[in-house]
Amino acid sequence: MIGGGCEREHREHSSEKGNWNRVWGEENIAGKKMSGTVKKVTDVAFKVGKNIDWDGMGKLLVSDEARREFSNLRRAFDEEPEPIDWDYYRKGIGPRLVDMYKEHYESIEVPKFVDTVTPQYKAKFDSLLIELKEAEEKSLKESERLEKEIAEVQELKKKLSTMTADEYFEKHPELKKKFDDEIRNDNWGY
Repeated sequence: MIGGGCEREHREHSSEKGNWNRVWGEENIAGKKMSGTVKKVTDVAFKVGKNIDWDGMGKLLVSDEARREFSNLRRAFDEEPEPIDWDYYRKGIGPRLVDMYKEHYESIEVPKFVDTVTPQYKAKFDSLLIELKEAEEKSLKESERLEKEIAEVQELKKKLSTMTADEYFEKHPELKKKFDDEIRNDNWGY
């Protein structure tokens, strides 16, 4: 689901009428005209929607429900919003109030987004990538060492039934030294 809990209700209501513009355009779910501020925000969202990489985002979706929701959202952004009919409002509400709304609507300026967060975290991200590569190299070396150890243990397992103590101590001189020291010190493990 794209929006919140009421998003589906909006979508279902509007799809009954076959008109997404009623939800995202000039009218809201109840068929009432939107205020100038909401309309202005909708217009800005529409303009922003023109710069969205819809195809790239669409490739990332995995479920059918997500694709359906994404398709509906894209259609909502692709539709050209209708201009506000100020005369219609003047007749129904009164010119003074409508002119006040129109004045405020036209004075709204949506600031351009300036990304100040990405530069702060870019250095941290780059250092994490370096750490990741170092950890990967370390992991590959450890994997290689473990593979050799596994091969040695498997070889030892095959030869264990026919191997003599001398052959075993030849491969593990530290154990021979430990056992010799224990025997010399009369330490028999009791």
